[in-house]
Amino acid sequence: MKRIIHLSFLASVIVVNSMAADDLASMFKEGKASGQIRAFYIDRDYSGGTTVHRDGLAIGGYLKYETGMLNGLSAGAAFYTTNKLDSKSSIAGENDTTLFGPNGDNETYLGEAYLQYKNGNTAFKAGRQKLDTPLAGADDARMLPNLFEAYVLSNTDIKDTSLIAAHVTKFAAGTFANAYNNQPAALSLTSGYSGLANATNMVSSFENMGEYAIGKNTDGVTVAAAIYSGIPGMKLQLWDYYAHDILNAIYAEANYGWSYASGVSPYAAAQYIKEDDVGSSYATKVNSDFIAVKAGVKVANFDVYAALSHNSKDSSAAIGGGTITPWGGMPAYTQGMVTRHQFMAGTDAWKAAANYDWKDFGVNLNTGVYYTSFAMDDLNGYVANHAWTATEAGFDMIYTPQTVKNLQLRFRGNFPRDFKETAAGVGTDWDEYRVIANYNF
Repeated sequence: MKRIIHLSFLASVIVVNSMAADDLASMFKEGKASGQIRAFYIDRDYSGGTTVHRDGLAIGGYLKYETGMLNGLSAGAAFYTTNKLDSKSSIAGENDTTLFGPNGDNETYLGEAYLQYKNGNTAFKAGRQKLDTPLAGADDARMLPNLFEAYVLSNTDIKDTSLIAAHVTKFAAGTFANAYNNQPAALSLTSGYSGLANATNMVSSFENMGEYAIGKNTDGVTVAAAIYSGIPGMKLQLWDYYAHDILNAIYAEANYGWSYASGVSPYAAAQYIKEDDVGSSYATKVNSDFIAVKAGVKVANFDVYAALSHNSKDSSAAIGGGTITPWGGMPAYTQGMVTRHQFMAGTDAWKAAANYDWKDFGVNLNTGVYYTSFAMDDLNGYVANHAWTATEAGFDMIYTPQTVKNLQLRFRGNFPRDFKETAAGVGTDWDEYRVIANYNF
């Protein structure tokens, strides 16, 4: 299959190169540049089981160019970069490497390079690109997002329906992956990243999907999806991810919302993930079920919701039956800003959150608070044969100045308690603050 896909990509290149020079010139003349400049500061102060204090300051972002379209064909490329602005600061004992490249260094690389073709309601995109799907996504939580090498076909000919078929061959982990370096596989594989030790060496490098996840070369991940929105107020989606010789994952989600004349708008949602091993079963036996529900209400500029989730367990399965998601997929309703224990085996989690938009006061400000709780089973795999409850509270403030177009300022904080607890009952806690500036152009 890989050979056929690669030949399709080569054929597209030949078609473009066979066009007249004047046509190619018009494509580039009509092209557009875009990008983002991002500055990011993070400070984390541990307590409990450790007393480490670390911080990081970086500036970077991406610069993208996309040609105009000619006979349905276009091309694009984007460079991504992150650059360290401090070493070990006077207030922190060490750097937080989640803002930087491999091993905490500066990094610049070609993150996107693709050809795309559009004809009516059908689109095809091939090459390095950014994906945002439930179980394979950008997870843009720090300086640089996750990126992919993929071949994606989409069609909207059926009314209110989007159909997607894709084959993903490579994964380039973003800088957040550094958070899971040398962590137990049960933590990293259920948090969106590789189960291998020293995986930070692969940050920003396009690696075979299987090699990145578990150290086994595979034929990648084949994806099929259908998204339907033909029922007023409802959105249904079904995804199937076939990770060759590793696992098959089914993701299903339903969202429904309605409004009353009084301005009150309730909503509800449910999601389900089912995973089983396939082919050569390189990850050994895989058997997991995750289910979550969410309900909330919007009243004017106020939004409040609560969510519950449960993950199955199986002592004979990989990581005790937890949900494996090594390619940045993190769709769970109950995840915290940093605590993602909801996918660990046997975990029961809940989350409550509230958001308020201050636009009626003439301020482009959105604020939110949340609290999450994770009742860990003794089969969780993070701490052997030990059950405990981890919690996380946090806040998020997003401000868009009216005087500077396209600038976004963000202040975030998270305060996990017992993120990890030893068998002796000693927990790992921290207070973390982030200051982020994004300028889009």
